[in-house]
Amino acid sequence: MFRRREPVPFAFLAEADKFRSNVTPPPRARASLGQMAGRWLLGLTIVAGLGGSLVIGMPAVSQNHAPAQTQQSQASEGH
Repeated sequence: MFRRREPVPFAFLAEADKFRSNVTPPPRARASLGQMAGRWLLGLTIVAGLGGSLVIGMPAVSQNHAPAQTQQSQASEGH
């Protein structure tokens, strides 16, 4: 690390750049089999929901190129 050129009023501030803790954090606890299965199930549910909404929503956003047929009601046919 580089040294500071400006004077620092407190010595511990000058040494804060190179301070390293000798205390290591505890290791992370491993997820149990049930937790891992729950995470996978949640992920698959979210992906299936997004895929299903895409499949169901596609007809609504697609443009119909077939011309719309006009239907006349039976009441208008009698006149």
